[in-house]
Amino acid sequence: MAVVRTGEPDRSPGGRHELGRLGERLAGEHLERLGFRVIDRNVRSPGGEIDLIVFDGRTLVFVEVKTCRAREDCRGEEADLTPLGRLRPRQRARLRRQAVAWLCDPRRRRPSARYVRLDAVGVTVDAAGRLQRLEHVEAAW
Repeated sequence: MAVVRTGEPDRSPGGRHELGRLGERLAGEHLERLGFRVIDRNVRSPGGEIDLIVFDGRTLVFVEVKTCRAREDCRGEEADLTPLGRLRPRQRARLRRQAVAWLCDPRRRRPSARYVRLDAVGVTVDAAGRLQRLEHVEAAW
């Protein structure tokens, strides 16, 4: 078992960091199938991280991705047991702040977008990392 220091991501095989990156990759592939191009990933700043930023020529989308493994803790019928059900108001507010900061940063090359949107993607994978379910909510908040 890997030892993880407080405040550091779990980078052990099968750990949360690896699971999150898998979910982000699957979400990115889904968005590409919808005609979006990933223009940035894992944008970090002191206030947090934006998982994906995608653009389809008209709409710039900031995406929060939540991933879990298919097991009892994310299969329930209650909304808070699904990956997207775990999005809390604090996380939503953080994504809004991060999106505004990204848009206002003069060092960033930003596409000329007609629309800006905040989406959420919930990804559930099995123990082998195969996609079991993907839920995409456009304009989630």
